[in-house]
Amino acid sequence: MAKILTLTMNPALDLTVQLGQLQVGQVNRSDAMLCHAAGKGLNVAQVLADLGHELTVAGFLGVDNQLPFETLFGQRGFTDEFVRVPGETRSNIKLAESSGRITDLNGPGPEVSVEAQQALATRIEQIAPSFDLVVVAGSLPRGVAAHWLKALLLRLNAQGLKVALDTSGEALRLGLEASPWLIKPNTEELADALDAPIISIAAQSQAAVQLHQRGIENVVISQGSEGVHWFAPNIALHALPPKVTVASTVGAGDSLLAGMVHGLLSGHSPEQTLRIATAIAAMAVTQIGFGINDVTQLKRLASGVHVRPLTE
Repeated sequence: MAKILTLTMNPALDLTVQLGQLQVGQVNRSDAMLCHAAGKGLNVAQVLADLGHELTVAGFLGVDNQLPFETLFGQRGFTDEFVRVPGETRSNIKLAESSGRITDLNGPGPEVSVEAQQALATRIEQIAPSFDLVVVAGSLPRGVAAHWLKALLLRLNAQGLKVALDTSGEALRLGLEASPWLIKPNTEELADALDAPIISIAAQSQAAVQLHQRGIENVVISQGSEGVHWFAPNIALHALPPKVTVASTVGAGDSLLAGMVHGLLSGHSPEQTLRIATAIAAMAVTQIGFGINDVTQLKRLASGVHVRPLTE
């Protein structure tokens, strides 16, 4: 299997509160509360580890509450290359209602100094050549500009590395200029980055052609329960997931990205790659937490994924 580096610039302790229905402005009693060391790159790493890959994780981590993350790294067998910074890694609260609706309350994250940014950039430049792929996922913490991320992506590109990018806003807009190998925005994120509506298949296809011309090989557009569109040279596919009971949508996009990376690096056919990736994402919404816990269930979900060529 592959050696993969995931970068999570703004990890988080996710506190998921399960409840029947949120009553705004009222006293609410929860059914359960679960705490996870998380962040998009770390979520991707957990799924990839379950798929058999060797993972190294990096980014910025607050020294004041690093223990849950270090525990996760040990349990998962991740090589830890995070740069520690003063303060606490942010905490996010996820209010998960029984209907499947999620309300997010995301913390701001620590302030990251220029010195810490340089330390991480140097560390990545030193270790990156030994990897088959680098996943860069999630938001940026305070103090880290999108231009810094773009420069980092350009350095990885110059080293000949495949880069999978999953971010949004200005980070995605500038990240596209570094020509990553794969991107996985949703329709709103990509429309914002391109400053153009891309609701129709024709608009998405046209946008994908423009992105391919900029050197971005794989354009994966997630659309929630409506499925996934994947555009690559000679590939235009749609996958529709099976109906499932939703426990939480947190981590579904990260699971999709992990599945796409797994299939592409493993040499699977385009149809099989998209089918399994979509099934992994469908499995993710049925659970609280990250990873593949039931291979039999995954196979069953994969058999219910409908993959077809995209037509206008």
